[in-house]
Amino acid sequence: MSGNTSSNTGNGMDHAERDSVLHSWCVQDRWNAPTIVGGEGARLFSADGRTILDMSSLAECSNLGHQHPKVVAAIRRQAQELCFVTSAWGARARAQLAAMLLEKSAFESGRVFFTLGGADANEHAVKFARQAAGKAHGWVITRDRSYHGASYAAAALSGDARTAAFADREAFRVLQVPPPYAYRCPFGSASAQDCGTAAAAQVEAVIRAHGAAQVAAVMMEPDAGTNGIVAPDSYWPALREATRVHGVFLVADEVMSGFGRCGEWFAWQRYGRSAQPDLMTLAKGLTGAHAPLGAVVLSAQVARALEPQMLLTGLTYCGHPLCCAAGLAALQAYEDEGLIARSRKLGQEMFQSLLGLAARHPVIGEVRGGHGLFAVIELVRDRASREPLSPWPAMHPALQQLLQEALAAGVSFAARGNLLLLAPPLVIAERELGDALALLDGLLARLSATLTTTADSDRPGAGGARS
Repeated sequence: MSGNTSSNTGNGMDHAERDSVLHSWCVQDRWNAPTIVGGEGARLFSADGRTILDMSSLAECSNLGHQHPKVVAAIRRQAQELCFVTSAWGARARAQLAAMLLEKSAFESGRVFFTLGGADANEHAVKFARQAAGKAHGWVITRDRSYHGASYAAAALSGDARTAAFADREAFRVLQVPPPYAYRCPFGSASAQDCGTAAAAQVEAVIRAHGAAQVAAVMMEPDAGTNGIVAPDSYWPALREATRVHGVFLVADEVMSGFGRCGEWFAWQRYGRSAQPDLMTLAKGLTGAHAPLGAVVLSAQVARALEPQMLLTGLTYCGHPLCCAAGLAALQAYEDEGLIARSRKLGQEMFQSLLGLAARHPVIGEVRGGHGLFAVIELVRDRASREPLSPWPAMHPALQQLLQEALAAGVSFAARGNLLLLAPPLVIAERELGDALALLDGLLARLSATLTTTADSDRPGAGGARS
């Protein structure tokens, strides 16, 4: 460890943390982030006195904003009553949260298994699907450009280029299909709806090719994901129908899309009761990120199949009372404050504003989303050819510069590859959202100018006569 233990530099970075902690999804010697010492609503407070507007809900998880008073109070009450008991014993907060999740998802007579986060929720959902189906080694179908976690099994389930080198999909019995990526449709479809239908048909084709008796489950993200693909409305209903016909369990990964992010309690609900999956995985917004908690929600059919069997799983902290108390308070806050409907309304307004940005900035190839407070801006070098700003999943230096300039101006945006991902807390004030989009407008203008200058300098003969 470095001998420098001073708490912060001019940008609020903690030297002690940089020299002692491994940080997720970054090159370690490039980590240079401010230390956050507090927050309120959609804003974070850094150690060097800055206020930062959070336009990504951190990792798309702080749906309730930061330090929501009702959730903080619930954690305090639970800590005074009972900090911990294993799931071998009952806990009131755990039972109450499970009942509320089953109610909001309309999984009547189903069950809830609590996990520590999203990755292990997805791993356990696959385990439950295989066990309930009696297909211990059954295939699981997922899609390219998906993300289900970074543990070995979750990475194998994911279609993530960053983890492909160590994700042995065959070892984990995972099959992958092309995504419903309408902007760059892998099936060559002319319309978004046709692309969605074709993507679902491909899943059915893979089930037929391997035999339904050998396929245990299909796991997909119904809507939002960090891959930046928002599926056409034709996709999920067609997928549900195909899996139902072949008797294959459908797992909805709602880790990111749940709890109002896409304008409903859970994204699949936009398509009605007939589109209900057999299992659903949750995390992130489940506690509004106030405490680590994930869950697998199982339908009555899956629960009945597991009922007489030994459940071959064990997590010491599953259903931790402190975390369940936070989850219960979070769900109550979503309901009491009307945040699901607010996300739907404000998300549509944000989407319309982003379409206005697209009309002004040719660097924007497409804007996706609009169902709730989640949207994707895909950046391109040329709108006509749809050439991406940078090859996936690399990020162009000009986009990195945009993020740095935004942070210097007090707003934190999230980006991945050639995508800007907007997922502000559901409690963000309309004025705050407007200010962030106005800043983004100016930054995109500068980004376009930078790209134009770079393109001009790369042309043969550019740069003028030499002396």
